[in-house]
Amino acid sequence: MQGHVTVDAVEESCVLVGVITSEINEEIAKEHLDELEFLAETAGAISVAKFLQKLPYPNPRTYVGTGKIEEIRHYIKAENIEMVIFDDELSPSQLRNIERELECKVLDRTILILDIFASRARTYHAKTQVELAQLQYMLPRLTRMWTHLERQKGGIGLRGPGESQIETDRRIIQQRISLMKERLKEIDKQMTVQRSNRGQLVRVALVGYTNVGKSTLMNLLSKSDVFAENKLFATLDTTVRKVVIDNLPLLLTDTVGFIRKLPQQLMESFKSTLDEVREADLLVHVLDIAHPNFEDHYSVVTETLNEIDKTEKPTIIVFNKIDVYQPIEPLNESEEDLTSLDSLKKSWMARMNNKTRCVFISAENKENIDELKQVVYEEVKEIFKIRYPYNNFLY
Repeated sequence: MQGHVTVDAVEESCVLVGVITSEINEEIAKEHLDELEFLAETAGAISVAKFLQKLPYPNPRTYVGTGKIEEIRHYIKAENIEMVIFDDELSPSQLRNIERELECKVLDRTILILDIFASRARTYHAKTQVELAQLQYMLPRLTRMWTHLERQKGGIGLRGPGESQIETDRRIIQQRISLMKERLKEIDKQMTVQRSNRGQLVRVALVGYTNVGKSTLMNLLSKSDVFAENKLFATLDTTVRKVVIDNLPLLLTDTVGFIRKLPQQLMESFKSTLDEVREADLLVHVLDIAHPNFEDHYSVVTETLNEIDKTEKPTIIVFNKIDVYQPIEPLNESEEDLTSLDSLKKSWMARMNNKTRCVFISAENKENIDELKQVVYEEVKEIFKIRYPYNNFLY
């Protein structure tokens, strides 16, 4: 059994559905759907329409109201749409009800992200993590994805007296989940040993929202060839490289990108990957300054980091992609160029978090990288001095 529930490799047409609630205003809801569209594109789907409805809270039966479901049903029939994707994780009953109403493939945000992770996983470790997350998602939803799983394990002797097919499938998935957890325990042990064998070098972790340029920056600082692409979750596997800035060696880690509404199944199964963040001495939080909602992304990452590790770590904020940054309002001819490096350093962004140092760069164009290296050097040096107070090698 593969354990993967994936979107077909051939591009499928889809429509996207979200809700405006008391907690999510229309502007934010539209931005969420834009991100969902990017997710769908990354998975290989083509978004042709978006539906938003204002509700006090998502409908517990069909996510959106009866009228909106009817509107969506007419649209997908008329336009021959193959798939509908919802911007939240749907309950098993919601999935059943919506599929009954729409009579087409229905996905939610969680399974879409899991599908992308499945397509991006390259190493045995990442594949095992993703399969565990998918199985945990699949288990409570077996009534809508009945698959005769026992055929993939022979079937004979597995079914008890009077046991239904769905019960057999559920037991097979539970066994597979147990197996995946055992495998991950072994991998976690191996990775713990690997981390302990890295010596006492200061560990620096690149963190940030997905698609902000962490892997490009990793390649630039470490002179390595980590896969980088303008798509969500281009990097799943944690990469660690030894980097020397001036005379100071350190370990630099590129981590998986975060995203809002990150499935809890992934948080649980990617424990060992997130351990790299927990054990880091210094965080380099990369932001895409050109994205109109980078403040929201900053909050999402910060909140996720707090869930992973309550310890407050020294952090450097790096505003990347200054080469494509444009102010929200156009400038008059007499006004100062707010996109210049000097102007950015004087802006409110440079003081967004008074506890952290801030650097503006373009990893793609290698702009202001020397200043970033200097800031990293100074922060790592301070950590080194605290760790080895009697070693005057560096100071």
